[in-house]
Amino acid sequence: MSSNGGQLTPVVFVIDDDISVREALELLLRTAGLRAQVFASAQEFLAHPRVFAPTCLVLDVSLPEVSGLDLQQRIAAERADMPIIFITGHGDVPMTVKAMKAGAVEFLTKPFDDEALLQAIRDALERSRQALEVQSELRILHSRYLSLTRREREVMELVVRGLLNKQIGGELGISEITVKTHRGKMMLKMAADSVPELVTMAAKLQLQPPGSRKH
Repeated sequence: MSSNGGQLTPVVFVIDDDISVREALELLLRTAGLRAQVFASAQEFLAHPRVFAPTCLVLDVSLPEVSGLDLQQRIAAERADMPIIFITGHGDVPMTVKAMKAGAVEFLTKPFDDEALLQAIRDALERSRQALEVQSELRILHSRYLSLTRREREVMELVVRGLLNKQIGGELGISEITVKTHRGKMMLKMAADSVPELVTMAAKLQLQPPGSRKH
């Protein structure tokens, strides 16, 4: 995939069984400088390799076999970084409510205003970019956490709880100087400059405090 200033090029996926709609949307997106990939069915889209770049999905509600709402349910968990914009020729209120409750960012009824769609797509791609950044940050944090020894993890969890080195030593049955050594290595590996920053990291990693886990 091409990159732009270190950023992967965003992709707009379009799924609509009407070829005239697909062609019109593809032309609109490319004219607006956006990369588009179009599909005639949900199955065609699902068979396509996943793209690790900011993405959004412009999805027709009334698709044959697997409907737009069904597809939304299938991909909601695994592709949370890909916002969905629904388009329909005959949307009704219950359908709109169901789609929005399931996380759709927009629901447009054909014929819709081109600029309204483009703005919704730009907003969706920005949301996707932010979600990917959060995922990337979490992967880095997990990698750092996995690099800690068992003792360093224990020290980290007690530091996060607010215990002083002496108290940590008492909890773990080790000397204060040994705690300082483990603590220094742990802070270095986690790339944490302060305890508040470490607390934020632990929250993002959703670490359980010692004693709350079953051994």
